[in-house]
Amino acid sequence: MIISPKLSHILSAVISLILAIYFFYKGSLAYFILKELGGGVDALVASRWGLGTAMFIFACLFFLFIQIKDLKSQRTILKGIFIGWTSVCLTLIIVVPNSIYFIILTILASIISFLSSKDLIKKIKEEKEKLTEKEIYLLQRLAKK
Repeated sequence: MIISPKLSHILSAVISLILAIYFFYKGSLAYFILKELGGGVDALVASRWGLGTAMFIFACLFFLFIQIKDLKSQRTILKGIFIGWTSVCLTLIIVVPNSIYFIILTILASIISFLSSKDLIKKIKEEKEKLTEKEIYLLQRLAKK
């Protein structure tokens, strides 16, 4: 089963956007409730909006990671994404075990990132064994001499 890094980045971006929308919604809901009670922005509202903003920035980064062509850099990024989603998943399991949908989403993103990273190892090995066009050109010029 071959999973491209592009799929992993897109899936991670979509999951980040889902989490961002969720945090913005919960933060706005808490803000309006507190506003009706005579309050304003408190730590709960600010932290939810902050988490929403962070997840939106991560989603933008995942879309930017798609443009990277170097396989070794992609593998390093995918390792980081795997570690990040795994830590988010473990944190959700410990802190909010009844939030099963978010746990499943983060497990899915973590598994896809891991499998994509393993597929990149194979591609890197194949690339090492293959000659580039420049190397072929230089070998042809050397053979003519």
